[in-house]
Amino acid sequence: MASHISLFTVTTVILVHLSGVTCSGRGFFGLFDPFEAPSQVGICAASVIPHGYKCLEIEVKTEDGYLINMQRISGQSQEVTKQPVLIQHGVLVDGSTWFLNVPDQNLPFILADNGFDVWIANTRGTRFSRKHVKLDPTHPAYWNWSWDELVEYDLPAAFNFIYSQTGQTVHYVGHSLGTLIALASLSEGRLVKQIKSAALLSPVAYLSHMTTALGSVAARAFVGELTTTIGLAEFNPKGKVVANFVKRLCDLPRVDCYDMLSAITGKNCCLNASTVDSFLQNEPQSTSTKNMVHLAQTVRSGLLTKYNYGRADYNLQHYGQARPPVYNLSNIPNDLPLFISYGGKDALSDILDVGTLLDFLKFHDGEKLQVQFIKDYAHADFIMGFNAKDLVYNHIINFFKRQ
Repeated sequence: MASHISLFTVTTVILVHLSGVTCSGRGFFGLFDPFEAPSQVGICAASVIPHGYKCLEIEVKTEDGYLINMQRISGQSQEVTKQPVLIQHGVLVDGSTWFLNVPDQNLPFILADNGFDVWIANTRGTRFSRKHVKLDPTHPAYWNWSWDELVEYDLPAAFNFIYSQTGQTVHYVGHSLGTLIALASLSEGRLVKQIKSAALLSPVAYLSHMTTALGSVAARAFVGELTTTIGLAEFNPKGKVVANFVKRLCDLPRVDCYDMLSAITGKNCCLNASTVDSFLQNEPQSTSTKNMVHLAQTVRSGLLTKYNYGRADYNLQHYGQARPPVYNLSNIPNDLPLFISYGGKDALSDILDVGTLLDFLKFHDGEKLQVQFIKDYAHADFIMGFNAKDLVYNHIINFFKRQ
């Protein structure tokens, strides 16, 4: 691997991987202005209400003071008591990615039409969740978090709020990083009292076998000094610094930026070009630099651990031990209903890595674990595939209704 690869470039690659999609076959920079401010019209007004569904914008406070945005959606079902479902996106995107296809192909609308009380999550740092009771997103302190905090604060806050409003346990759908934070949270005993079942699409708990050239670069690179280079601050994919480094990435051998979607996610079988173009009008979203480093650590180490501060004394200060604690997925309750769906063409959620996850679940109650393999699906097909309703979503609905 060339020695001139920058730390910024490498972590850019990692985040692009986990987001699920950032570009089409026409190239990364030809489809959106990296310096254009995204629209601030809420998801309800932009993506839900125009299609005839009821929608509420909700703000939920986490225990560490972040104000996260959520949407609550209902359709025309006459069921008196509707079962709540929380839908969680991945990294570098927000909840709007679930609404890119026509309504009868979008998971939230399909769930609402089948009588579910649908809730959409938007994690901290994304465009509608950039508030804190004290901190401002222009200050580096606002960005002092990684996916550990999503595990500990954001996801539990969403579950607790839904449970408080409905009095019912919650079905969960996560994609990509949305699967990781759910699994890690459950492994620590969180969510257990509020969750009814979980559907995990393109699970990325383990990432050691990513098969893309970009994944190989990311997995081998050293990124531990990134925080000391630019501090604990916002990583904005549409900012000048990141855009410039991504352009430098495109100069590396074996990196084809004119077919970057396939290079990142694998060859997606079932995306409409118009859907990808709609995606690029609003995505990608910001995350924290610390989160980027943590994701890089996850790729490089092959382990599922809390954030590694890089020095034994720092880890000792934060965790009381020299190495960061491991998230032990074997602690997930064996009787929790789990639906896991993964694809044979997915270059991020590789078959071997999914196998590692399933090995941790080998003692799961047989009737509580349903595994689906779709030979031709890659990472983005699960959220934007025009045939995902027939291949995936209908199976999720049947799975939820059996619980």
